[in-house]
This record gives sequence, structure tokens and C-alpha cells, in this order.
Amino acid sequence: TILKTSDAGTNWVAQTSGTTNHLCSIYFTDADTGYAVGNLGIILKTSNAGVTWTAQTSGTTENLISVYFTNANMGYAVGYNGTILKTINGGTNWTAQTSGTSTYLNSVYFTDANTGYVVGYAGTILKTINGGANWSAQTSGITNPLFSVYFTDANTGYVVGSGLSNGIILKTINSGTNWTSQTSGTTNYLSSVYFTDANTGYAVGEWGTIIKTLNGGANWTIQTSGTPNELTSVYFTDANTGYAIGIYGKILKTTNGG
Repeated sequence: TILKTSDAGTNWVAQTSGTTNHLCSIYFTDADTGYAVGNLGIILKTSNAGVTWTAQTSGTTENLISVYFTNANMGYAVGYNGTILKTINGGTNWTAQTSGTSTYLNSVYFTDANTGYVVGYAGTILKTINGGANWSAQTSGITNPLFSVYFTDANTGYVVGSGLSNGIILKTINSGTNWTSQTSGTTNYLSSVYFTDANTGYAVGEWGTIIKTLNGGANWTIQTSGTPNELTSVYFTDANTGYAIGIYGKILKTTNGG
């Protein structure tokens, strides 16, 4: 399933993806050019704002969970069994990188063309400083699943995941050298994190959980989502306007910062 809105979410129109594989992540490099990744190594690309999607050759049958591009040509996709793929030509070719792990990888984020982070199961956090040529494991301090990573600048980043009795949030202020645990205020696991500026951020997760911080994660407050459905992704288009999506086709929107 790929849905598109052209009126800020009032209406959503199903697009023809050309696949029945589960699709797990989408990323656009400009208004027309976008990529979607999913199960069995599927990578789709559109060059006309989703009117048509064409399958690319990923070279893997592993499930791909997250995709991120640093510019129009250079992008990364990560997934099961430590899979990290890279393209330098807008997806025409994808090459496997050596991640150094066999764990499931759930999210990828780059702060510049060379510096990037990948997170996954077993508390895995990987970092590259050379555009993915090498990946080094960082010390997260936990062995729990991590589902999403987001950086507000080159030094400051956040990771969210699932604990035995709490929604895990980790923060770094030194480019990942150290990660410290924050108090999320929820026992539900967290699937996605997004910041609109250095201080204001959101995380979403199971049972309709949405939490917000106004002080860089020092404190998180629970917001009323109005749904018990698991929420899997959150994204803001400006300081006030944001969307959260979840299972059973649930799409939520805020126009007042949550």
C-alpha cells in the first residue's frame, strides 16, 4: 500500500505500487522523486510524484525496513540480518555494505553525507563517518529492540525502542560516543521519533501512544491521541502540523503542535 495526499491530508488516494510485498518505509529526495522499501528486498522508485512506481534491483531478499537519502543520488536501505545497502546513482545500483552484525536493523539516519547511524534489535547502534564504507558498533547500554533514530544536529540525537516495562528513549549530545536513558513516562514501546527543532520532539508507539518534549527530552508528556491503535510513524511538516500513522489504516493529524 502507498497512499498520497495533495490537500494536506483531507483526502488520501491509493497509488499503484506494482507489488503485494509489505512496504515499511518511504523517502522523497524532491517533490517528484521517491523510494519505498519493504519485504523480500523490494525497492520501488518514482520519478513522477507517485504516478508510477518501478522496482529496482536490490540484490537481496532480506526484508528492508528503512530508507534514507543524503542527496539526489546517494541513499541507504537497512533491514533484516544486518543488511545495509547503498546507492550512489539514485537507485540504479545498490551494493551491500558490511554492517558487522546479523541483527535486524530498523532505522537509518544521516547527519551529513558521511556521518550516519543505524539502529536495530539487541540495542544495536551503528555509526559510519565515511559514507558507509565502515560501520562501528556504539555502546547503547541496553539489549532491547531499537526502532527509530533521529538527529537534530551533528551532535544531538535520539533513539526510541522497547523495554520490558517502559518506552525506551536514549539521547546523545556527542555524536553517539555516549548514550543516556531518558524518562519517557510511558510503559508502552515507542516506534518512531521526530523533532521539529532542537527542543521540540515527538515519539509514538503502541496503544496510540504519543509523547512530546519541549526541552530536548529532559521531560516527556503524554498527549491524547484518541486511538488505541498502535502508531508506527510520526512526521511534521512545520512546527505545528504533524501526522502519525498506525495499524488498521489509522492516520492522525495535528495543526497545533499536538
